[in-house]
This record gives sequence, structure tokens and C-alpha cells, in this order.
Amino acid sequence: MQFGLTEEQSLIVETVRSFVENEIYPHEAEVEKTGEVSDELARSIQQKCMDIGFYASNMPESVGGGGLSQLDFTLLERELGRGSMGLTHFFGRPSGILLGCNDEQRERYLLPAVRGERHDALAMTEPNAGSDVRGMQCAAVADGDDWIVNGTKHFISHANVADFVIVFIATGVEQTARGEKKLISCFLVDRDTPGFEILPGYESVSHRGYKNCILSFKDCRLNSAQILGEAHKGFDLANEWLYGTRLTVAANCVGRARRVFEMVLPYTAERKQFGQQIGRFQGVSFQLADMITEIDAADWLTLSAAWRLDQGLPANREIASAKLYASETLAKVTDTAIQLFGGMGLMNDLPLERFWRDARVERIWDGTSEIQRHIISRDLLRPLGS
Repeated sequence: MQFGLTEEQSLIVETVRSFVENEIYPHEAEVEKTGEVSDELARSIQQKCMDIGFYASNMPESVGGGGLSQLDFTLLERELGRGSMGLTHFFGRPSGILLGCNDEQRERYLLPAVRGERHDALAMTEPNAGSDVRGMQCAAVADGDDWIVNGTKHFISHANVADFVIVFIATGVEQTARGEKKLISCFLVDRDTPGFEILPGYESVSHRGYKNCILSFKDCRLNSAQILGEAHKGFDLANEWLYGTRLTVAANCVGRARRVFEMVLPYTAERKQFGQQIGRFQGVSFQLADMITEIDAADWLTLSAAWRLDQGLPANREIASAKLYASETLAKVTDTAIQLFGGMGLMNDLPLERFWRDARVERIWDGTSEIQRHIISRDLLRPLGS
């Protein structure tokens, strides 16, 4: 692994960081205040992303995407992590799972998503099935070549702006040595499908402007042609494609942690108490040392996991480690930053309290910290027969 960035990678970092600073930062306060991103602003961000050639950069060139490697794309996500997620969503990164589309689905879903003509959302979580995906109750019953779906999904990110949703639904049961296990299928569901409704979700303290939604299915009829991949093989599809989203969370956390640190460091060099800069006090300077060490460690864990994917090496444990460590590091960094800023850190005059609130969800979505520890320990113990 090369520890230095190539010229192309440096250009990616510089371009995306400049974009975030110039096109995202100026709108963050308004989005934080209103909790909304106007359609006009969303279209503007999308178009500017297209203008600089970065829309759908996570997709291969064969389908019209930018064809970035996993490492290059992780660097891009790290820089996007500096900005408000409600705004950076429109930078345009279609779900990679769409690469599993067949020829007909490719024309209807994949290619329009790559061109920015249609937007997707991914739906797996339910009120009673979060970490336990197999526990989902949203189910489909076969009716000839159709499936009749009933149930609910919730916490579905940015479904409010999606033209179609990639939904995981229970479609049967199989007997295993450990008892019954639900079979899962993945469906592509258009927004205007009869019996399917996208409802407003909950008010969250994290990532205002980045909406979560509730999906309701009431005798919703879907055709087998809408199944992504094979029927009853949705869990395998999820395992193949979705673990990369944990890497995105890790990269976002690193980017946000660096933005926080870049606010804290000069403040400790300027702020005076008891006749000297507070950074000269060991109680403060040691905290700065811990912050940058942990941020750097999270950064390298994340980049090395991305590098392993590019090399075709197993990376499940490494990605789990990156997601776990980066999300928990962001939590510590934002909390420490507020402590060093004192009372002003909690005031909304500064964005620190926003970063602090936003950081909380990172240890929950895309697999909780507990799930990441389970993945890591299972990977370590399995070769030993445990």
C-alpha cells in the first residue's frame, strides 16, 4: 500500500474539498435552521457536481459513471463528510447494489440513476427489525408471477426525494439446523406504485435536512420482474454490496472529525486564560494530541480497508473496524471540542453543537457499534472453530 496520494488522488481531494467549502458550507446554517433543502438548491448542487465531472463517480465507466477505485471513492467520501449530509446527498452517489440489475432493470433504474435522472433510496430497517435483518415482518406472498406486499419500513434515508426504492422484503421461510429462517428478496419499487406510500418519518437531532421516512405497503402488487437479483437471495445480495456503506460512514466520520479539529486547534492557540493560551496547559495540549492521533488512526483504518477491496482481499473485518473506530472517534472528538470551547461550544453560533448531535447517529446506522464488534470478533474466532 502506498501511503502517499497520487497526483490524481490529490486532485480528487482538493476538488471535492473546494466544492464542499464553496457550495455546501454557505447553506448549512439555513438547512440547520429550517430542516429543509429546497428543490432549487438540490438541483443546483446536483448540476454543479455534474459540471465538475463527479456525479455517479462510484459507478464504473461501463455504465457511464466516473469509475473511481474504492480507495479514490473513499477519499471523496471523506471530504464530503465535512459538509452537511442534507446537502452533500445531492452530490450524487447512486446505490452500488444497482449494478446487480438485469438488462431491463438497467435501462429503467441503473442508467437513469447514473445520469441523475432518477434517485434511489435503500429500505431494510423496520420498527421491529433493525440489527436483526432476518426479523423483518414486511412480507410478500406469491400470486402467480406477482407478489402481494404488506408491511412497514422506517428510518429510510432520503426516501422523500427518491423516485424509486430498493426494498428488502421477506418472501418465504426455509428450515435450517437452527430452525426456521426467513428468505429475503430485494425489489425495485417505483414511487407511484399503487399500495405503496412514502410517509414523513421522525424528527431527528442528527443531520437535519437529511430526511428519514416511513414506507407503507398495503396489498401492494409487485411483479417478479422487479426483483433485483434472484428471488429469496436478497440477503446474499445485501452481503455482497452493502458492506461498502459502512466504509462510507467511516470516511464521512473522519472528514467531519478533521473539520472539528481544524476549528479547535487555532482556538486553543488564541484563547487566553490565566495569562496564557489555553493550548499551553497540559490538560488541553494532551487532549489535542489524543484527538489528532485518534483521527489519524481512524483515517488509516478506513483507507487501508478501501485499499484491500481494490486488491480483491477480504475486508469485512477491516471495514467493521474502520466503521467502529471512526464513528466512536468522531463522538469523542466532537465532545472534546465542546469541552475546550466551553460554554460557547454549546451555542448555535458555532457549528460544534451540530457536529456533536450529528455524530450520535454514526454509531447506530449501517450497523451499530455492537454489531461491528460482533463482526470483528466472529471473524477472529471462526478460524479457531469457535
